[in-house]
Amino acid sequence: MEHNESGCEAPKRPILCINKCGFFGTAAMMNMCSKCHKEMILNQEREKLAQSSIESIVNGSGSGKEPIVSDNADALVASAEVKPPTIQSSDVMGSNEVGETKTKEGPKRCASCKKRVSLTGFSCRCGNFFCAAHRYSDKHDCSFDYRTAAQNAIAKANPVIKMEKLDKI
Repeated sequence: MEHNESGCEAPKRPILCINKCGFFGTAAMMNMCSKCHKEMILNQEREKLAQSSIESIVNGSGSGKEPIVSDNADALVASAEVKPPTIQSSDVMGSNEVGETKTKEGPKRCASCKKRVSLTGFSCRCGNFFCAAHRYSDKHDCSFDYRTAAQNAIAKANPVIKMEKLDKI
């Protein structure tokens, strides 16, 4: 009873996210966790963008290649790290977003024996990636010229210094 008199309330039970992701949600975010709330807002912005581009194509008022984006959507896209959803029709979003998607790189492999290496891989100056057995230049027929690279490094580190000639008295 003393808590009610002082204005303090007993803590309420935590609310699980309505998307059942296992995290706790808040009433300020419509009983969602922060991640699900951001995804929902991003999806709403994408739907608005798709609708506006479809309407501009149907009405013929615009070229269709310049999507209308609000400043709020740019800030949300920059702050959230969410994978872009796959869209069935490429005509809806335009051709400028095709170049922005990143392709996932596969596991790194040795350039000589094609053995899969992860943390134990070595990159060479020739630009390739090698396993522990092929990491040395004589083991993988390296195309990098170490001799001229060393000569250039020494020449750069030790410039030629000449003193001016003194006039004879």
